[in-house]
Amino acid sequence: MQKKKKNIILENIKLLSAGAKGVSVGKTEDGKTILVKGAVPGDLVNARVKKSKKNYIEAEAVEIIEYSPYRVDARCKHFGVCGGCKWQDLSYEMQLQFKQDEVVNNIRRIGGIQDFKIFPILGSEEQYNYRNKMEFSFSNARWLTLEEVNSTEEISERNALGFHIPGQWSKILDLEECFLQEEPSNEIRLAVKQYALEHNLAFYDVRNQEGFLRTLMLRQNSKGEWMVLIQLYEENEVERVKLLDFLLQKFSAIKTLLYAINPKGNDSVYDLDIQTYYGEGFLYEEMDGLKFKIGPKSFFQTNYKQALELYRKTLEFAEIQPDHVVYDLYTGTGTIAQYVARNAKQVIGIEAVQEAIDAAKEHAALNGLDNCTFYCGDMKDIFNEEFLATHPKADVLITDPPRDGMHAKVVEQILNLSPERIVYVSCNSATQARDLDMLKETYQLVKILPVDMFPQTHHVENIALLIKK
Repeated sequence: MQKKKKNIILENIKLLSAGAKGVSVGKTEDGKTILVKGAVPGDLVNARVKKSKKNYIEAEAVEIIEYSPYRVDARCKHFGVCGGCKWQDLSYEMQLQFKQDEVVNNIRRIGGIQDFKIFPILGSEEQYNYRNKMEFSFSNARWLTLEEVNSTEEISERNALGFHIPGQWSKILDLEECFLQEEPSNEIRLAVKQYALEHNLAFYDVRNQEGFLRTLMLRQNSKGEWMVLIQLYEENEVERVKLLDFLLQKFSAIKTLLYAINPKGNDSVYDLDIQTYYGEGFLYEEMDGLKFKIGPKSFFQTNYKQALELYRKTLEFAEIQPDHVVYDLYTGTGTIAQYVARNAKQVIGIEAVQEAIDAAKEHAALNGLDNCTFYCGDMKDIFNEEFLATHPKADVLITDPPRDGMHAKVVEQILNLSPERIVYVSCNSATQARDLDMLKETYQLVKILPVDMFPQTHHVENIALLIKK
């Protein structure tokens, strides 16, 4: 160990496994756990200590002495700066292995459950170009490389269209390429930027709250139809029309083209008045015969193919019979509820966001499903004794909560409802394991299936089946 100006460098740290949020885990000479950013499992590194806590150390790699056998060359030139694909330098086979290990370890360590069937993680057929929605930001103050910062030459071109730098909201990485969405995603983004430069359109200034071009959202469906939404900080009808007409003329794949004027302090679209310049203002998506209307504000799984596999496996785990009543907690826009409704007598969905419930009802009508009922309210408040007393008893309960998992009151009501089967879909196996611990006296965890929705990242979904004892 050497110490320089308060910098503590730990040398020759062998990274043995992956930890939460994509860090790599090793041990110091005295056996203390060290969590290292900027490296992959299998690397031998020197690491700078960032925080030293009682049970572990947080650090970042400053030198890689020996490279891991699991390493691969990152595909994107922006890797390491862009915060999007932090595992691009780790082989996909090992990404899947570490994701599965994380799920299993969380259930055993946090949930205290040892005996259950583990299906091999369901990998994504497409490791790149799997996202159907991307959002980019304009900026007149792009992120500068270290070489540019140290250069004595004046930097004249500061405009950017790309992603926010992690931890530096005012700085935008100017994207030359991105492999998360299929073409013409890159082509549209680069064409918009080039047009803006050639026509001297002002890129947004986040610090002074001024400019013209603010954000660009690209959305597609599985049929190859595209939605483009451009946010403008202020209206300039002449330049807006020219830009939108340019896009329509250049890209025949654009099915609908939208714009919004946004003078707010944030880029959120949910409270904006979105205008349809061309097309219907939405796209349709189909999933095994079900039709969903996707607008600019709609929530829909960003990895369409893996979402479809997730729904199929959820239905398989649920083993729903024609006389079954199914509860779908945290139903969102009702995609899972409607996917299973064709097998059930009745489905009851609950969700906190009114816009999502409105979409769920619209989709149920669109699909001719008259056995779905949806309720809006905070889950811990609406899913109570009165609700259970005035609704049919559930045979099967499906729950797909946000990353924080389920509130303790919700778990309590699930135990009161006492369905025979619970299918728990989770995007955070740590909070899922915590909830399983609260259910394990009454329910047996039978099997789990991790699902990789986001290749090149540490995120992993998990489906768990519980049967009443």
